[in-house]
Amino acid sequence: MVNAASFLLPLTSLLTTRGSFITTTTLSSSQRLIATRMSSSSSSTAGSSPWSSLAPRLLDVDGTSVISPESLAERLDKKRVAYYFAAGWCPMCTSFEPALVQFRQAALDSQKPVQLIYVPSDRTPTDASKRASAMGMWSVPHGEEADALKKSFKIWSGAESMKLGFGRRSGVPALVVLDTDGAEMTFIEAESKGVQSLSSWPLNDEKGIWGLSK
Repeated sequence: MVNAASFLLPLTSLLTTRGSFITTTTLSSSQRLIATRMSSSSSSTAGSSPWSSLAPRLLDVDGTSVISPESLAERLDKKRVAYYFAAGWCPMCTSFEPALVQFRQAALDSQKPVQLIYVPSDRTPTDASKRASAMGMWSVPHGEEADALKKSFKIWSGAESMKLGFGRRSGVPALVVLDTDGAEMTFIEAESKGVQSLSSWPLNDEKGIWGLSK
């Protein structure tokens, strides 16, 4: 059994520079919207809304219902937010996820709640929805919307290299923690470091607590 509480010791913020955005002229309309929102988040000013930098559509924990943009501010208030890149056919992902779920519960028990948003590399939308629901996570719709985020953060599975290219920085599983402007704050290298990578999540850093400074 993983001692998830051990991850909740005071942590130091680790800032990771994200790779450049893909050229929007090569994207579909929904992918351009994602890239534009994420690009603008890197230069956002104080007082701007971080929720607008998230994927255009987020699915609730049932894997099918779209979360209304108007509800995001309330639902993410005082939470730490991260994208979780993974797939159900990936043994490294499924072996990592029990510890990730324990980590999420330990964070909640310590009054440091986190919101995980699943970015699926599953083979079908049905598989992606079932996994998001089983793990109790929000999710980005399977397909081009998820693919746009993978390209923006340069994270996708090896099995997707023929579709997405070979310029990735990581495979799956991996997490990207977002700051309160919706930009990348910390990259959690779960593929290479496994469970211990969760200790790099700066849970106590106010830059990663949504709603605190807005």
